[in-house]
Amino acid sequence: MRIIGGKHKGTALASLGAGDAAAHLRPTSDRTRESLFNLLAHGDYPPLEGARVLDLFAGTGALGFEALSRGAAHVLFVDEGAKARALIRTNTDTLRAIGPTRLFRRDATRLGENRDAPYDLIFIDPPYGKGLGERAIESALAGGWVAPGAIVVLEESSAANIAPVPGFTQVDERRYGDTTIRIFKAAT
Repeated sequence: MRIIGGKHKGTALASLGAGDAAAHLRPTSDRTRESLFNLLAHGDYPPLEGARVLDLFAGTGALGFEALSRGAAHVLFVDEGAKARALIRTNTDTLRAIGPTRLFRRDATRLGENRDAPYDLIFIDPPYGKGLGERAIESALAGGWVAPGAIVVLEESSAANIAPVPGFTQVDERRYGDTTIRIFKAAT
């Protein structure tokens, strides 16, 4: 797994090794990440440059680090898993990104109140098929984590039926094998 574009292009990211299956991490493939970021860069979306990014169910942090490489100003990684947080710390060190990143150990479906500025771009890559993505979106909105007009990218199983989330409009959907990326826009 590597950074696909931007100032860290080609940098290898730490990911799971043999015997780490119990961590239940499923990093977004390089191909899917490349397609997603091409869509965000060339579609009708706010620029990544200077964006505040929230990476929920962050896993290895690949989505947030990709955004950082492409000009995001700040990334907050949220994951409950010890293995995921260790990988994010390793990747933060590799990219020398301690200043523009933070890492929270928290349940992404129960974020609580945000005590900082809201986020422009939110990645949600939960365990598939459990309805956690919709719950994370609702939690982020309720806690003041979502900026007006923010873009939310939800990665989920193609078989999952995603319920509409009040306050958001789905603006795109792309399928990559058994994964579907759904893009929502928050009300302004």
